[in-house]
Amino acid sequence: MDVIAGPAAQTPSLARNIEMQESLMENSIPGGPRTNRRRVHVLTWGCQMNVYDSTRMVEAIAPLGFSETENPAEADLVILNTCHIREHATEKVFSELGRLRLYKEARARKGNRMVLALAGCVAQAEGEQILARAPYVDLIVGPQSYHYLPGLVLRAQKGETGIVATDFPPESKFSYLPLKETEANHRKISAFLSVQEGCDKFCSFCVVPYTRGAEYSRSAAEILAEARTLLAHGAREIVLLGQNVNAWHGEGLDGRTWKLGRLIRALAELPGLVRLRYTTSHPRDMDADLISAHAEVGVLTPFLHLPVQSGSDRILSAMNRRHSRADYLRLVERIRKSRPDITLSSDFIVGYPGETDADFEDTLSLIRSVGFAQGYAFKFSPRPGTPAANAAAQTPEDVKNLRLKQLQAVLREQQHAFAGSCVGRVLPVLFTDKGRHPGQILGRTPYMQPVHVTGPTTYIGAEVSVRIEHVHPNSLSGVVVNTSPS
Repeated sequence: MDVIAGPAAQTPSLARNIEMQESLMENSIPGGPRTNRRRVHVLTWGCQMNVYDSTRMVEAIAPLGFSETENPAEADLVILNTCHIREHATEKVFSELGRLRLYKEARARKGNRMVLALAGCVAQAEGEQILARAPYVDLIVGPQSYHYLPGLVLRAQKGETGIVATDFPPESKFSYLPLKETEANHRKISAFLSVQEGCDKFCSFCVVPYTRGAEYSRSAAEILAEARTLLAHGAREIVLLGQNVNAWHGEGLDGRTWKLGRLIRALAELPGLVRLRYTTSHPRDMDADLISAHAEVGVLTPFLHLPVQSGSDRILSAMNRRHSRADYLRLVERIRKSRPDITLSSDFIVGYPGETDADFEDTLSLIRSVGFAQGYAFKFSPRPGTPAANAAAQTPEDVKNLRLKQLQAVLREQQHAFAGSCVGRVLPVLFTDKGRHPGQILGRTPYMQPVHVTGPTTYIGAEVSVRIEHVHPNSLSGVVVNTSPS
């Protein structure tokens, strides 16, 4: 087993990675990109950050001759980009690995090697244990080590096995993951852009600080450069990503530390940008400048995902959220005063250890008090290594199921009520894709609601005025009321 570990080991490993990549490009390794093409299949689970990371991994290995395929059976390299947040994450990984093992063995019988790589948060948290149970996995790589991927893949293709890269390197991966002009970042009307990674909050239920590491903010110059590239490739909406995106505090263009509100104002000046939004936020990091940006920056959408997790002060304290119910309600009031038409979405955990009926009712009453346009509710799922996983008073599963059903019903009612309030309104819709039916195109309102209309594909990539006429279970529909898309 080859483990990349510690600051002393990381930098030489990066140098070796670059050296091997350059060697391959000079065709010193048989089967380099100038002699044949390679195929990579990437399966992505979990958050938007993982989607972004998958794109960057594909870009990182593109110089080695890799292009994407949707068929894992024909892939020379398969990457599972995993998520550790939800329940049974590891079991899902093993189920998928078992399926891929059959493809790997079938290719081996024909004399073709498939490199099987495990990436993401499950790889970071449980990579070596997974390798012990599934030794046919060639490569384990954590979220902070993707800049090593080209060299790691080359070593695996040359026959090395049991390669593990899961320590936290001293250098930022973003400095070694330049954007490439590949299929991965073409034709995306709405594009993700990671500005911040990691978390210092240590909520008692959350594994992110252990899998993504400490908070890190990219510089404004890096972010603006990547945004320009995305816009040049056709993006019209940019979604800023971070585990705590509104904790971003990077070096500004003036050499001073900027916060997210200042960065948003700089991004808003870029030509071609129609919409800008950010996720996921923490209530503790919504400062006055960011709140005022919602009122002052036209391209910033009137939609904010602001997880509260619980409406009970006792449970919030146990979760180590460091905000109270009253804090959250006051924050919502300030945000709505600044931008009256803003809509909110949130995350909720039901069945946290020790949650009583009264605690749960506090959550329901907070939801009814705030009124959410969208909401996401989850049963508490113990994550290995987190304080809540070992809490004594675990909530019975049947109680969690009942509470989840009740909470989701309230959220659906609010979502449907807000959707109904849009009927008859003319809303700007940014169209991004073709629909399922001939002549149909799909887009989203500024409030993140899917909308389908009958219209020409020339509207894709444009923001068009649409009169909303119908509410469907998971979308809206309407008619275009102008013929001059912006």
